[in-house]
Amino acid sequence: MILLTAQNISKTYMERKVLDEVSFYLNEGDKVGIIGINGMGKSTLLKILAGAEEADSGDIIRTKGTRISYLPQIPEFDDKGTVISQVLSHLPADLKEAKEYEAKSILDKLGITDYDRDISTLSGGEKRRAGIAAALVQPSDVLLLDEPTNHIDNETAQMLEELLIKYRGAIVMVTHDRYFLNKICRKIVEVDKGKLYECDGNYSAYLAQKAQREADAEAAERKNKSLYRRELEWISRGARARGTKSKDRIERFEELKSRDIPVESEKLQLQSVSTRLGKKTIEIENISKSIDGKQLLDDFSYIISRDARIGIVGRNGAGKSTFLKMLIGQIMPDKGKIVTGDTVNIGYFSQECETMDPNMRVIEYIRETADIVRTPDGTVTASQMLERFLFNSELQWNRIEKLSGGERKRLYLLKILMTAPNILLLDEPTNDLDISTLTILEDYLSSFNGAVIAVSHDRYFLDKTAKEIFEFKNGNCTRYNGNYSDYFEKASENEEQSAVKLKKKGEKKERIYTGKTRLKFSFKEQREYDTIDDDIAELEEQIKSINAQINDNLSDYVKLQELTDKKDELEKTLEEKMDRWVYLNDIAERIARGEMI
Repeated sequence: MILLTAQNISKTYMERKVLDEVSFYLNEGDKVGIIGINGMGKSTLLKILAGAEEADSGDIIRTKGTRISYLPQIPEFDDKGTVISQVLSHLPADLKEAKEYEAKSILDKLGITDYDRDISTLSGGEKRRAGIAAALVQPSDVLLLDEPTNHIDNETAQMLEELLIKYRGAIVMVTHDRYFLNKICRKIVEVDKGKLYECDGNYSAYLAQKAQREADAEAAERKNKSLYRRELEWISRGARARGTKSKDRIERFEELKSRDIPVESEKLQLQSVSTRLGKKTIEIENISKSIDGKQLLDDFSYIISRDARIGIVGRNGAGKSTFLKMLIGQIMPDKGKIVTGDTVNIGYFSQECETMDPNMRVIEYIRETADIVRTPDGTVTASQMLERFLFNSELQWNRIEKLSGGERKRLYLLKILMTAPNILLLDEPTNDLDISTLTILEDYLSSFNGAVIAVSHDRYFLDKTAKEIFEFKNGNCTRYNGNYSDYFEKASENEEQSAVKLKKKGEKKERIYTGKTRLKFSFKEQREYDTIDDDIAELEEQIKSINAQINDNLSDYVKLQELTDKKDELEKTLEEKMDRWVYLNDIAERIARGEMI
């Protein structure tokens, strides 16, 4: 059944047409990821679907009784009130009491345990987690999420992923988290130059289909070019439209001449711009740091190598950003010292970004740093660098106030790189950046001639860029070799080993408990667990197909009854499978924790 329909939607924002007569349909159980370059209208589309913004033209049709829950990029809360009261504030009075336990359970999973804390004291990341809880606890058939993983740590992102996998309604989300897109979404919608392009499947399927679509378009254009050259040669010899065949051939030539030539997709180009880095980089000697009585680092030492690729992970508030600020001298350690080499030129990408003058033009902002930079390919002007960052000549003379949040981040990143750093410190660089920018940034970092230290919750980004992971936890920094997946595997093994260590009641000495066996799947359960995701996906596809057949046979009552009965049977089977999925995943989580029986 179709829950939500957008027909011929158009929207112009700040003199730019971001949506041009686009249409979108959302069925029961759909899991849709919206992607595209920043400023193309992804968030605008989501706001229109949610009813938070009006389209200039077109219609939004919501099936009667469809309930929608919406998480904006910046969750809206009152200035005063407890966390739990604000999470429940959008619910009817009679539902608040019934939903309080569920709300607290979701908050627990997202790392917020003080429900009576004043909402105004929460950090940006904590407010986003509270916003996620508010969206999930609201009874809904459609969940609309705008960048749900922004400003939350890796652990919280994984918990959110598990919650969304279990969600039974339809989901539409704008996100750059490629693991989310792969694990949760079954349809990808790309917003590009005012139009929508749909692809069935997850993000990996989208990449494959897009590559094939572009290859087909290139092949067709090569053929058309060959035909055009041949026909041009014939026309140039003085062809006359004397016969029917000649007339047809001239008409074909005119069609080839006026054809729409495929526009090559805009791609962000980042040239490696850096200065020479000497032997001495940054040496960290026995530093310790506490803030408000909380120990963040204790006696930590490390020498950053010239080609370091370090990813930093940990819960919000663990000290990750503080560590970067100590490296640039913005915050001083309580003990120890940080020694920086004479040739070190640090480029620091702040999580908060810097304050930009909204009335300044884009090109003026960049020219403040440099008019010309040197790259491996020669000198490049500020205007040319902006072009490579997808700021065309028209955008370059726009005022900064007209840029989207993601475009401002991209502009800020360019300004950092224009300083030709040889050590890059990146604090949550993936927040608000689109996937196209992220992909090219990852390629850039792989060839960057210097050290890179990045704080990030983007697991995909860390897998692509990091060769070593620093985990900040409980006042300590633990180092792991490898990328994020390597770290996660090793950290999980460590947790499993420590989970079997139990303290005997009444004794102070720690011992290994051997009186019980470790919880594990039976052979049958393991096979079921390995295939249940595919089984659920297959059932959902069958239901989707039945819905399409029902819409095609509305006048055939016998066939309609047969299809409806089959749909009811499939939905019952799906519900049983989902209950089984919850049970098996609960066991899997307990196994991962090393529980004994």
